[in-house]
Amino acid sequence: MGNALMAEYEDVLSRESLFADCILSAEERGALFEAFLSVCSWIRISYLWRPNLKDEADNHLIELAVAGNADWVVTRNVRDVAHGELVFPHLKIGNAGTFLEQWRSTWAR
Repeated sequence: MGNALMAEYEDVLSRESLFADCILSAEERGALFEAFLSVCSWIRISYLWRPNLKDEADNHLIELAVAGNADWVVTRNVRDVAHGELVFPHLKIGNAGTFLEQWRSTWAR
């Protein structure tokens, strides 16, 4: 977890219109987010990889993943995040479904 990603999560969670049909209350969503944060490692980004992605606002995801030695970036925005100018061969980029399929085939044997 990093500063920019934390701010992005908080911004999304504050948009009540996104959760109009959600079965969880705002308090329950907050508790779930806090539980998620409790298992996150805070990563300090000390090197910015710029320019890289077409959308400047997405660069922090790659920087965080590289700094944290992540294997995956899981996002709904695969098209934009996966097509950077810089290539990090160890880093996979996919949506949640793709990640879970890979995880099941690797770890859930």
